[in-house]
Amino acid sequence: MAQFGHVITAMATPFDREGRVDYGRAAELARLLADRGSESLVVAGTTGESPTLSDEEKVELFRTVKQAVGERAKVIAGTGTYDTAHSTHLSREAERAGVDGLLLVNPYYNRPSQDGLYAHFRKVAESTALPVILYNIPGRTGVNCLPETVARLAQVPNIVAIKEASGSLDQASEVRKRTPPDFLLYSGDDSLTLPMLAVGGVGVVSVASHLVGQEIGEMIRAFFAGEVRRALEIHLRLWPLFKVLFITTNPVPLKAAMRLAGFDVGVPRLPLVEATPREQEQIRGVLQDLALLPVAV
Repeated sequence: MAQFGHVITAMATPFDREGRVDYGRAAELARLLADRGSESLVVAGTTGESPTLSDEEKVELFRTVKQAVGERAKVIAGTGTYDTAHSTHLSREAERAGVDGLLLVNPYYNRPSQDGLYAHFRKVAESTALPVILYNIPGRTGVNCLPETVARLAQVPNIVAIKEASGSLDQASEVRKRTPPDFLLYSGDDSLTLPMLAVGGVGVVSVASHLVGQEIGEMIRAFFAGEVRRALEIHLRLWPLFKVLFITTNPVPLKAAMRLAGFDVGVPRLPLVEATPREQEQIRGVLQDLALLPVAV
């Protein structure tokens, strides 16, 4: 069974001023995230703007980030698409690039049935020796991978975890009830990490960990140490950040926040656009309250 740790960061993809992938900056960001408590990094996931990345860009990012962090953090490649053959090809390329695991999102737009989801994920998983994390995010994909389907998929030897982002603690609870104890349940929403731990989660695939990874790790460790009140204090302190990073489509607020916090990763690729001035002010206010803005010299 793969163990990816408690704090997995869904890493942003840096672009330069011409909109090209900035691989040097990606390596810097990966090292920074490892320094800030990320135990694993998802590369070319939704936060990494995967729909706008070519296969060549994705594979080069996989190599770059793995070389940058070495054994300090595991690298999980986002290789899921709405085409099973394409997902299989990209997963094999990721394995050749040296990553430690795969994140497979629900096939989007074509909205397969539950049997279709099962067949898709199983086919891709069986094409590789890498451990696989399922990614259930109905709000982005238009289809919900139901707990009974997750339970079937948990029987595939290298499908070892799920990033559950349905927003439903009931669904997360049912997934936990139906799957083996060693099948890992991760929150796909920063704001639900703490309650997800209470229903059997082990951690989070996080956006906010770009900025507060150590604090999120502290919250999770406090919960598992029985210091629930301490975990709640951290959750409530960070909650405004969890929410402001989703005031518009992810990763638009994150990229604005990273620039304001002093680590510019460029702007999103079209069709996403920069945060509006009003959104940037909201983000700035939260960062200021959490002392995440650079200190003026």
